[in-house]
Amino acid sequence: MNQDITFYFDFASPYAYFAATRIDKLAAAHGRKVRWMPVLLGALRQETGSPLPVEVPIKWQYVQKDLLRSARLHGLPYRQPPGFPKFLIDPARAMLWIRREHGDELATAFARNCFGANFGDGVDIGDAEVLMGIASALGVDRAALAAGIKEPAIKQQLKEEGEQAMRRGVFGVPFVIADEEAFWGFDRLDHLQAYLKQSSAGQ
Repeated sequence: MNQDITFYFDFASPYAYFAATRIDKLAAAHGRKVRWMPVLLGALRQETGSPLPVEVPIKWQYVQKDLLRSARLHGLPYRQPPGFPKFLIDPARAMLWIRREHGDELATAFARNCFGANFGDGVDIGDAEVLMGIASALGVDRAALAAGIKEPAIKQQLKEEGEQAMRRGVFGVPFVIADEEAFWGFDRLDHLQAYLKQSSAGQ
């Protein structure tokens, strides 16, 4: 089944950043394309009742060390942006607006660049000027985007995308669904790779 796979992420998640550096190449190796879908961890938290790692001191202490260890292991640049951790809503709305106005390819490029700026360079993509700059570098009009992310329709779309994700079983990020098989976490991309390999072989 050579169907697209869906990659759910929140721009605020370092583990989603790690996954974002690998997901497209992994999928392409097995003849798949990736549909990048932003969701909000805050909304998932409300639905599941699960606390975020930062809300559990003993877990958060571990996670901060694990992030550095994971970055080193995979040879990825990792810098925490100012104010980390914090919710990031506008980047998700911006991506949806860019997808609507300019298509999926540009929206995905924007998402990749946001992740690279936020956790690769340690730049705060929650800052409006930074966010508009990332989009402008891809040819997106700053003023149009600034107005677009405030549109009620875009706000509602992000909410509905999150609700649809939860109906598919998404409860955290990064989360990948391939042929209705679910894989949660950056550390499960190897499981995804094994599944795609098996699927490509027709097993």
